[in-house]
Amino acid sequence: MENYEVVVLGGGPGGYVAAIRAAKLGKKVALIEARELGGTCLNRGCIPSKTLLRHAEVIETIEKAKEWGIETGPVTFSLGKMLARKDAIIMQLRSGIAYLLKRGEIKVYDGIGEVRKDRTIAIRKQGQEERISGDSIILATGSKPLIPPIPGIESAACFTSDTIFDIEKIPASIVIVGGGIIGVELASIFASLQVRVHLIEMGERIVASEEPEASEVLMKSLKKKGITVLTNTKVARIEQRESNQFVEIVKENGDYEIVETEAILIAAGRIANTSSFSELNLKMNGPFVKVDNRMAASEPGIYAIGDIVEGWQLAHIASAEGLVAAANAAGEKESMDYSIVPRCVYTSPEIASVGMTEGEANRQGIDYKVIRIDHSSNGKALAQDEKEDFTKLIAGRRYGEILGVLMVGPHVTEMIAEASAFIRLEGTVEELASMIHAHPTVSESVYEAAASWLEKGVHH
Repeated sequence: MENYEVVVLGGGPGGYVAAIRAAKLGKKVALIEARELGGTCLNRGCIPSKTLLRHAEVIETIEKAKEWGIETGPVTFSLGKMLARKDAIIMQLRSGIAYLLKRGEIKVYDGIGEVRKDRTIAIRKQGQEERISGDSIILATGSKPLIPPIPGIESAACFTSDTIFDIEKIPASIVIVGGGIIGVELASIFASLQVRVHLIEMGERIVASEEPEASEVLMKSLKKKGITVLTNTKVARIEQRESNQFVEIVKENGDYEIVETEAILIAAGRIANTSSFSELNLKMNGPFVKVDNRMAASEPGIYAIGDIVEGWQLAHIASAEGLVAAANAAGEKESMDYSIVPRCVYTSPEIASVGMTEGEANRQGIDYKVIRIDHSSNGKALAQDEKEDFTKLIAGRRYGEILGVLMVGPHVTEMIAEASAFIRLEGTVEELASMIHAHPTVSESVYEAAASWLEKGVHH
């Protein structure tokens, strides 16, 4: 039986990064992946959705350009070509990961890995099994779509976020159950393809992980796209009738309604994959593996990262945790810091935030001041016809330290890195206001927010 110094179970954005880091620290490393390298993010999540969101952006721009005096012929869609481009991008990135693992002399096992009580790892593929062992094991088994217990769902033809990107034709209509990040991004994609979309969220607002004003701007944008957004609404039952499905919903006031649809997408969240190490007696935090700030689990030499630990289910967090877990598995001493994690929603408009929200600042009793700068007077935003967006800055009154930034608008998922850097370096609004920002840019709004916070703003 082959022994490795570090064995990583799962080849997603946390797992393969952990394997490469451990190898670069001089360890003999093995990685086990049951499906494709890159995990959910690359193959069924982040990359395919962002590729198709780019398609949606182009389609929406063509339509909007009519108001600018730019006329085109009727827009047509080729779903086959769109999905082929998506697949080509996935394959290119997947090949890149395979190359990096090979260059790092990391042994990749293709199969389903299960950690046994004796801490050996059984790898099963096509009815055959082999075993390996590891001095340290990093669990990075990710998550799977949550299927809510809706009556009739077991016999209905429903897509999940894992299967929707393999859809064979553009449906005339779709009901999306869940108004979180996955739900709103996919709603935007289908609306751009002229699909009749119902987005159903049982909570009081969409994208509840972000601040209310961001949800409000996004809600208006989705409705402008023709999407029917229903909040405070539950799905009571699903019934399949021939080629269509009937979704029975109940609203906050108790009213029932039947929505007929060709397709249904369940985007109600994801649950941790823990079956591959169920024989280990690990301490759990509800459905998640309990870890310390070193990503160490309760059993010596066992680490857990990504969606199987409590927190934000984000690829960049999984990668950061993978780096920390690998360093500690290799004998280094590193710990995770979750205080500065950018959060992004890739709809149109985009939402990006980092640091504290107002609610968090209030709960911690911090004396703060908040400034919101609307983009209605920003030259670049007006030129791009994106004038309903905004930038919001939260800073402590005592020292002026920047606590949090929220941005809604075009390309803010790229611009949030500036705010992240300032918070990481404990920067102040005075330092931010002293920086010269290029004109015209949407990022000028960050400068304007800092200057206005100091009551030195020119345009605000």
